[in-house]
Amino acid sequence: MTDNDLASLVDAARAAFASAGTPADLENAKAQFTGKSGRITDLMKGLAALPVEEKKTRGAAINTAKQAIEAALTARRRELADAELALQLQAESLDVSLPGRVREQGGLHPVMLAMERIEQIFASMGFDVADGPEIESDWHSFTSLNNPPNHPARSMQDTFYVDIQGDDGIPYNLRPHTSPMQVRYAHQHVKRFADRVKAGEPMPEIRVIAPGRTYRVDSDATHSPMFHQVEGLWLGESISFKDLKVVFTDFCRTFFESDDLKLRFRPSFFPFTEPSAEIDIQFQSGPLSGRWLEVAGSGQVHPNVVRNMGLDPEQVTGFAFGTGADRLAMLRYGVNDLRQFFEGDIRFLRQFR
Repeated sequence: MTDNDLASLVDAARAAFASAGTPADLENAKAQFTGKSGRITDLMKGLAALPVEEKKTRGAAINTAKQAIEAALTARRRELADAELALQLQAESLDVSLPGRVREQGGLHPVMLAMERIEQIFASMGFDVADGPEIESDWHSFTSLNNPPNHPARSMQDTFYVDIQGDDGIPYNLRPHTSPMQVRYAHQHVKRFADRVKAGEPMPEIRVIAPGRTYRVDSDATHSPMFHQVEGLWLGESISFKDLKVVFTDFCRTFFESDDLKLRFRPSFFPFTEPSAEIDIQFQSGPLSGRWLEVAGSGQVHPNVVRNMGLDPEQVTGFAFGTGADRLAMLRYGVNDLRQFFEGDIRFLRQFR
């Protein structure tokens, strides 16, 4: 093969490489020229039959042609890689003229805002804040609160149970109210000050609220199977219904920032208080003005409940109340459907940040 033939071979390789549109096509073209059965390989094998002097000359010419073909192959590989990268960059391109994506500042859930406000108000009145388990024993949830098994007052509350049994053989429940924490707190209080009582000193007052999640089978625009409740307890010497009215009236007027808010105590029944009353409020201005709205249940703690707390009802009296934090949040923020609090709609929640 002459030098002109080698030059033609290089041109043919360059043309074949240029027409290869993909890396796979390029590798197929390469095999025709520098592969094991390629044309350059065949020429290198034919050198063995040539005289020594001619072998050197022809070998150098063939090697020069091979280098030119490999250079053309490398250049084409780079071109295909650059083209593929350009397509990838185009597909993943960013419009730098768009505004940047900033992480929005988060905020507390409206119910949590209401809970914090409730805790702060009662803390200013000297109330402690108690916390406890959401899975409770039957005794703490009902029996200790003067609500024994088969009592009709249980029908709307003993609704969620778990596969854990207490020592009495009755399954544990998802607490329907935070009242069990009143009993738990009282027991801890009595134990804490037992030595002081033995020494003849009076038992310090119990003044506590118990906020937290509670559970009942109930679901509509103003009720949820899971809801938040705040219960309060004040026990001491000569703590009366009058104190209840003063404390809860002051709380409501502070929470809603309305000094002309009116409260009404309607006679009712709860097994754990006697006498008992529902508490209604009435706004004097705004979209809800003139309507009586129920916000809490309350009453003087029943003597049996005081005994179950480890205290003597002849020496200690007091009141208890329970209010829904979700309900108070709805009234404070003007929300007319409780379910909006728990649907996770960012558009709704963002306005409370």
